[in-house]
Amino acid sequence: MSDRHARGPAALVLTATVARRYYLEGATKSDIAEELGLSRFKVARLLDEARATGVVRIELDSSGQLDLDLSVRLAEAFHLQHCVVVHGPEDDDELLRRTLGRAAAELLTEIIESGDVLGLSWARSLMPIRNAIGRVERCDVVQLTGALALPHDESPVELVRDVARRSAGQAYVYYAPMVLPDSATARVLRTQPEVARAFAKFDEVTKAVVGVGAWRKGLSTVADALTDQERSEIYELGVRGELSGVQLDSDGVPVTTGLTPRLIGIDAERLRGVPEVIGVVYGAAKADAVHAALRGGFLTSLVTHPAMARELLTRA
Repeated sequence: MSDRHARGPAALVLTATVARRYYLEGATKSDIAEELGLSRFKVARLLDEARATGVVRIELDSSGQLDLDLSVRLAEAFHLQHCVVVHGPEDDDELLRRTLGRAAAELLTEIIESGDVLGLSWARSLMPIRNAIGRVERCDVVQLTGALALPHDESPVELVRDVARRSAGQAYVYYAPMVLPDSATARVLRTQPEVARAFAKFDEVTKAVVGVGAWRKGLSTVADALTDQERSEIYELGVRGELSGVQLDSDGVPVTTGLTPRLIGIDAERLRGVPEVIGVVYGAAKADAVHAALRGGFLTSLVTHPAMARELLTRA
């Protein structure tokens, strides 16, 4: 027989009375103690018993698209500033990206403050933000990386400009690829006025939004932009994931490779120095890469879906 049923009805009614006054009516423990002629210690013990025996059950309502339970658990496990776990079609990457992009847009609309400088990198999961974001507080918006030319993909230039319009802020954009054929070409491109102007703004970024890729074919647009040999050589150097082109090992430590000087975008030191970096991440197969980015201190907030959240919790 359970403890709840072993107790007499009078004790159960008293426990329920205390619980109702405290949880539903907002009375303080001191008020309840005075009203019922109990000690404050007795009231606290009855509240503990109410939860332990099931008289009171506290549940988070996850009946909507936002999974509150997973959001809270994931935030606590990794000490995140913000964590949003939303339900979406996990068997359809395109639809899932749209769902996460809308959730990221809602989060940005809520948390951006006047005077923030928002950085946006190139990632397919970020593109839906462009049409989903509402009016936000005035902030400048900076393009953090060049673009990767993929069929039917949009440019980060349009994303940055559209978000800047919604905020009435300044857009810092440039037309450049993310991966250059050699370091000399990349070095010259970084001196171009529009590129240099955006790069000079990196140190002022207060909030950034990025995607994360695993260093495997089909799981990172950066890795997919390389030849099989290049991708394999970088893997042999210990790279297991990337965000905004910053290559990380399994512990989240940045790895400098032959690709690093060929990239147009924010570097590891500056990215890790941004006060809040929001990862819009999907695909449970990328969980190790996301975990590495969290361990390395590159991500401080997440927008993701339940399958990814559960995978990350097993690694917490």
